[in-house]
Amino acid sequence: MIIGADDYLRGVTLESFSTDDTVFVTQFEQRIKDTISTFGILDGKENIVVAASGGKDSTVVMYILKNLGYHIRALTVDTHIGCYTEQNLKNVIKFCESINVPLVAKDFNTEFGYGVCYLRDTLAEKGLNVKSCTVCGVPRRYLINKYTREMGADVVITGHNLDDECQAILMNYFRNTLQLSARLGPVPGVIRDPRFIPRAKPLYFLSNTEIERYSKLKGFQVAYGHCPCSTDAYRRHIKDWLHAMSLKHPRFKHRIITHFLANLPALRHKYRSDASPGECLSCGEPTSAELCKTCSIMQLASSPTQTI
Repeated sequence: MIIGADDYLRGVTLESFSTDDTVFVTQFEQRIKDTISTFGILDGKENIVVAASGGKDSTVVMYILKNLGYHIRALTVDTHIGCYTEQNLKNVIKFCESINVPLVAKDFNTEFGYGVCYLRDTLAEKGLNVKSCTVCGVPRRYLINKYTREMGADVVITGHNLDDECQAILMNYFRNTLQLSARLGPVPGVIRDPRFIPRAKPLYFLSNTEIERYSKLKGFQVAYGHCPCSTDAYRRHIKDWLHAMSLKHPRFKHRIITHFLANLPALRHKYRSDASPGECLSCGEPTSAELCKTCSIMQLASSPTQTI
């Protein structure tokens, strides 16, 4: 599947979509169908759970999968970032009810006893410079894997799009963490273990701009702004740079993806591991260390010391 990425991407630019809204909607939905088919993401027999945040990306992918006839459920995780996630939670509950998709809701306060803002500030007071996106993203992925596994999911659908993937590719390159890039792709992951629920990204070849246009045409009630905690995030700086480059070079992001997919098989071969991960000594979830990253963060937050 990955070998044919060059052919699949040929001619795909932001301008390739029609300026006519009706035609655009058809083209947009067809690209998702093509992505699902080309990369073997779904065959219709899976137990599918969508990781729903209440934002435009997960709302769009949930809506289209439902319209395509897939039987889906949704899982949302409230990270408690003030009014921002409070409104997102209201939006996702209302949307799931409107399209008759069962929703399971979890939240940081119940699971960990802290919200993202408290965790970030507590760690900062201890002299630990842990970014908001780490404090949010690591435990959120932990909960998504844990509860989709309990829900019996065969695959977790996420709303990651073209921009998200380009940002991750560049971040890993600049940080010299190419082993993390081996986990990317339309169907990410390098470890196959029953404790890790496979994930997939049907929006992989659609940009933020295209998804926002589709979402607004459909009248979805979602937030389109940035997360208020992302202002100091490394990803945010990469995102702004990518946007500026794309204004001058419209095919810039697609070239990044084309090059990346051509090299992904080699990356996965290089960083492949047949070793099964162990279990976290604290929570029992799979990890390669004594403590999983989530439990490490929570332990640091509750510890009276400043020692990592």
